[in-house]
Amino acid sequence: MVATTLSTKDLKFQMVGQRTEKFIERFIGPYKVKGMVSSNAIELELSGTVRIYPMVNISRIKRYQGQIEGQKKTSPTLVIIKEEEEYEVEKILNKRVIREKEKYLV
Repeated sequence: MVATTLSTKDLKFQMVGQRTEKFIERFIGPYKVKGMVSSNAIELELSGTVRIYPMVNISRIKRYQGQIEGQKKTSPTLVIIKEEEEYEVEKILNKRVIREKEKYLV
């Protein structure tokens, strides 16, 4: 089976707080292809967390290439403080003020 990734361009995400599209990955996956439905549509084997119709247009997918050797894709560890999920920051690299709000590069 061929592994593909699915574009997140037209997908709606439920996120805690504000929805920030620039922080969402552009492609999610990999997903296995079940079969070709027509010349421009395929059926994907989606996981239970993705709640969309499994048949998608071929313009919304691209071949999964895997990670480059030496590349690490790890999510930060969760720290629970007062029953709220937070991430532990290793180091603050930079700080700037935009519209009277402080923003940090971690």
